[in-house]
Amino acid sequence: MRTLVLAALAANLCAAGFGSACAEEAFVTNQLSDNLMVVDLATARSVATIPIGGKPAGVAVSADGRFAYVTSPDAKAVTVVDAATRQVAGRIDVGGGPLGIAVAPDGKTVYVADWYAAAVRVIDTATRSFTGSIAVGASPSGLAVTPDGRLLLSADRDDDGVSVVDTVTRERKAIIKVGTRPFGVTIDAEGRRAYTANVGSDDVSVIDIAAGTEIARVPVGMRPYAVALTLGRGFVTDQYGGTVSVFDLATLKPVKRINVGDYPEGIAATADGKRIIVACWESNTLDIIDAAELKKIGEVKTGDGPRAFGAFLRRTE
Repeated sequence: MRTLVLAALAANLCAAGFGSACAEEAFVTNQLSDNLMVVDLATARSVATIPIGGKPAGVAVSADGRFAYVTSPDAKAVTVVDAATRQVAGRIDVGGGPLGIAVAPDGKTVYVADWYAAAVRVIDTATRSFTGSIAVGASPSGLAVTPDGRLLLSADRDDDGVSVVDTVTRERKAIIKVGTRPFGVTIDAEGRRAYTANVGSDDVSVIDIAAGTEIARVPVGMRPYAVALTLGRGFVTDQYGGTVSVFDLATLKPVKRINVGDYPEGIAATADGKRIIVACWESNTLDIIDAAELKKIGEVKTGDGPRAFGAFLRRTE
């Protein structure tokens, strides 16, 4: 029966027009299992499990799909994974409490949020070495880089703000006040707006990046964790609600809440924008949502405690 269910799900995902969803993989950090699981979205199956250790949480796949970078707060390290061979290619000690992570668009630099030090650690990917730190606000969590690579945004949870960092000078150039306890931060494809999931105020802050100001707040479910953008909508994981809140990016009005697994955390849109992939911490599932129909269409079993905090999808062609 399980084989039939998986086959039906795979057929659904690979229906006409959904090709990109079939050419992607999800790199899911299973924090309580101490590993990284690779899921083929075409077949809705796990194709590899890579031991990481140190309670892995954050993950970022490089734009070219060659490497996945994984933070391990307990090990105070970042693990480099060769995405094609599914092998650990290196490990970089960064100290502190590494959590959120982002890769520059050109793939040359990795930024790591140090939860304990109010700093972002900088890694040179060519030498796989720690090259310095950038001062930001208290308890930095989510990180995102603008498409042109010039700005780094850090969601500073305990300062209720977002730090804007010049990636050339490696200095904080602005602080934008947002809702209470921002955690995940996402930048749109044009690099114009950013969105923070505010854990403490149950809303999403909308930021005009050029102006350096918060321009709106959108109410969502309980304990929002992260935001994905596609098809003119924002999708937000509500940890305590067991839902994904959907809002319209033009009107900034709530649209719907979609029931998913327990304690949803990491969320991302597939490259074609037609699927939303959600890691559900307590139900140990990777849930799949049809972004147009706004309904859950399937799930994949993961390891224990999937977080997938970051850019965890990889195109395979």
